[in-house]
Amino acid sequence: MTESIISIKNLKKSFGDHEVLKGVDLEIKKGEVVSVIGASGSGKSTMLRCINLLETPSDGDILYNGQSVLAADFDLAEYRAKVGMVFQQFNLFNNMNVLKNCVIGQVQVLKRNKEEAEKIALEYLSRVGMAAYVDARPSQLSGGQKQRVAIARALAMNPDVLLFDEPTSALDPEMVGEVLTVMKELAKTGLTMIVVTHEMQFAKDVSSRVVFMDGGYIAEDNAPSVIFNEPENPRTKEFLFRVLNKDI
Repeated sequence: MTESIISIKNLKKSFGDHEVLKGVDLEIKKGEVVSVIGASGSGKSTMLRCINLLETPSDGDILYNGQSVLAADFDLAEYRAKVGMVFQQFNLFNNMNVLKNCVIGQVQVLKRNKEEAEKIALEYLSRVGMAAYVDARPSQLSGGQKQRVAIARALAMNPDVLLFDEPTSALDPEMVGEVLTVMKELAKTGLTMIVVTHEMQFAKDVSSRVVFMDGGYIAEDNAPSVIFNEPENPRTKEFLFRVLNKDI
C-alpha cells in the first residue's frame, strides 16, 4: 500500500472567534491528484494554506512523509521547496522578467548555480508553452500566461507535491482553458497535486479523488464517479445541484 505523502490530522484553524477549519482529516498518497471543491467560505483555501504553513494551524497536525511539519526542529525552508504552491493571483515578481522569476527560487533556496537554474527554468517554460516569453515582464503578459509562468516556476523547484489555490479563478473565461490544459498534462506525469478549484469538469476528468468541504469539515471524500454521479452526502448533492444546475 502506498504511503501517505501528506497526512492531515484533526486540523483546526480559527481567526479570532471565527473557526474556519473544525477538525479536518485527510490523507494524500504519492501520485494522487486530489481536487477540493465546496462553496466559498467552506475552508478549502485555508486548509491549503495550512498545508504550506502560510497559515499556522490552531490545533491538530500535518505530517509530511511521516514527520510533523509543526515540530520545532522541522526544516521549513526545505519543506516549502518540496511542497510548492500556485496562487490565484500568480505572485510573480513584477521587477523581473519571466526567466528570472523562474530562476531566483532555485538559486536562493536550492543553491543551484545560475546556469543550471536557467536550463531547468527553460525546460519548464517550454513545457507550459512560455519559452518565447523569457524576456517579458509580468505586466506584458495576459493572466493565463502569468499563471503558466507561475506553474513553471513552481515545477522548476522539483516539488514532491504541488498545491493549486483556485488557479483559474482570477482569469478571463477564454484563458481558463490554457491553464487547465497545462494542469491536465502535469497530472499525467505522476506529480502529486492538491487542487482547490471551481472547475467541476477538471475535478471530474482529472482527479484521482474529489474532496467536498462544507462548513469547515470534509463532508465527502470519494472517487469522481461517485461524487458527481451518486454522492453519498446530501450536502454534496445540494452543492453540485447549485453549481451544475442539474439534479444528480
